[in-house]
Amino acid sequence: MANTTGPQVAFYSAGTATYGYPEGTTVVDFVPEQVKYLVNEHWYNFPPVNPMWHYLLGVVYLFLGVVSILGNGLVIYLYMKSQALKTPANMLVVNLALSDLIMLTTNFPFFAYNCFSGGMWMFSGTYCEIYGALGAVTGVCSIWTLCMISFDRYNIICKGFNGPKLTQGKATAMCATAWIISVGWCLPPFFGWGGYSLEGILTSCSFDYLSQDMNIVSYNICIFIFDFFLPAAIIIFSYVFIVKAIFAHEAAMREQAKKMNVTNLRSNEAETQRAEIRIAKTAIANVSLWLLCWTPYALITLQGVMGNINGMTPLITTLPALLAKSCSCYNPFVYAISHPKYRLAITQHMPWFCVHEKDPNDVDESQSTNTQTQEKS
Repeated sequence: MANTTGPQVAFYSAGTATYGYPEGTTVVDFVPEQVKYLVNEHWYNFPPVNPMWHYLLGVVYLFLGVVSILGNGLVIYLYMKSQALKTPANMLVVNLALSDLIMLTTNFPFFAYNCFSGGMWMFSGTYCEIYGALGAVTGVCSIWTLCMISFDRYNIICKGFNGPKLTQGKATAMCATAWIISVGWCLPPFFGWGGYSLEGILTSCSFDYLSQDMNIVSYNICIFIFDFFLPAAIIIFSYVFIVKAIFAHEAAMREQAKKMNVTNLRSNEAETQRAEIRIAKTAIANVSLWLLCWTPYALITLQGVMGNINGMTPLITTLPALLAKSCSCYNPFVYAISHPKYRLAITQHMPWFCVHEKDPNDVDESQSTNTQTQEKS
């Protein structure tokens, strides 16, 4: 049944020749009475957005949801299917894919439904809080998983193969820790510290970062420090040293080759290290995308916590939130396309995907056979 009371009808003046909202209309006027307690008074100062924004954001969210489900589902499926992918490092990758998958599957259907059903929150206040908590849990889990991936790459590349190895047990503990941290930080609003509320154009819910009482402010400052700034600092620290180690290693290899008057010093061990460097470059790209997507939203929330809310309009807060959620689509494709082992698994288990990756073992056996043939002749 078509919605006959939402922003779209009000904007188009119920079939008359005039367009636009009646004077004095605010974005809160279309919020159902039973959930208005979740609306911060700041939003009463703004008129509703053009209804086309609801349709546009709904379409964008549908696209992000489909891409995220297909991409992250692909990573998880290949991990379960291919024995070669069941490594400790890939367990962290799959944990990230699982977190991203949960984020979009629990958020996009409801957001899209709200956008196409009148541009208002269509569910209960309780589910608004659950919706915000699910988005927060998966977002926090993702950044801590990326933090652990970054530290693992730092350990392998900067400390070399003499450093402590990432075992299956350690990887499992890391994944569990990421989930424990994320759940631990997102439960307090249900028990009185912090809170969840409707945000932006009021079709989605997130942390309450606009209320100025110390309960809300202290919670948001803590979660910004411990669940954004701290892991982001560890990630940046790790990759600064990774890049320095890569440049130093390559410079040393070139210098040694020059002294020995050869063009290549690559041994089997060096080739293994080159593989680790490729993985590190992939992770750097993924982490950069994560920071690009989440930093604007983190700064918006910090601005709200600090009380500087004059320029925070519904769209200005909604678009960074959408950008943050979009990062759940990039990670699986960065890994699936760039990582040779994932490409090989796609070739073997999903040949219709039109990815043709050669098995390096087959190449080695072919070269060995050719060498033996030449020696016999």
